[in-house]
Amino acid sequence: MNSQKKLQVLVSGAEIESTVRKIAADITRDYRDKNPLLLGILKGSFVFLSDLVRRLDFPLEVEFIRLSSYGSGQQTSGKVKMVQGLKLGVQGRHVLVVEDIVDTGITLSFLLDYLKKKKPASLKLCALTDKPSRRRVPVKIDYVGLTVPDKFIVGYGIDCDEKYRNLPDICILEE
Repeated sequence: MNSQKKLQVLVSGAEIESTVRKIAADITRDYRDKNPLLLGILKGSFVFLSDLVRRLDFPLEVEFIRLSSYGSGQQTSGKVKMVQGLKLGVQGRHVLVVEDIVDTGITLSFLLDYLKKKKPASLKLCALTDKPSRRRVPVKIDYVGLTVPDKFIVGYGIDCDEKYRNLPDICILEE
C-alpha cells in the first residue's frame, strides 16, 4: 500500500452508531413477526451486520454470501462472480440483504436478480452507505443509512485492497 495515502474522517463512529440504531428501529418495525433471513454480503458488510443484529430483538437468521466485482484496486471490473453461495434456502422466506455500500449497483442488481429466482416471500435491501453519483444500474434500497459523496471511502468494514476495514469511522481515502 502506498504510504502517501491519507485518511479524512467522513462519518464518525458515533454518527455510524446513531445511524445503525435508526435502521434497526425501522427493520424491527417491519420484520418483528417475520423471522427474517438477513443475508450479509462478505466481506464488507460484516461489521455493519454484526452491529445491526445486536440491535434486533426478535427471531432471525443470518447467512452470508460472497460476491466479487473489484479484485484489487478502486474500480469495479463490471463482472460479478459468486465466490461463496447460499447454504440456506430462501424460498418462502423474508430475506433482507445487508450491504456496506451501494456504489455502481452492478453487484446488488446481480444478487437481487439471483435471489428473486429463488422465490423468497419478500426481498429487501439494507445498505449502510449509498453512493448514488456512481450508479450504473438502478437499485432500490429499502433501508439506507447514509448518502456519501463520490470519493473512495474506507473503514467500518469497507476496505481498499483488504486494508482499513477495522477503522471505527468511515473515512475518505485520499492520495
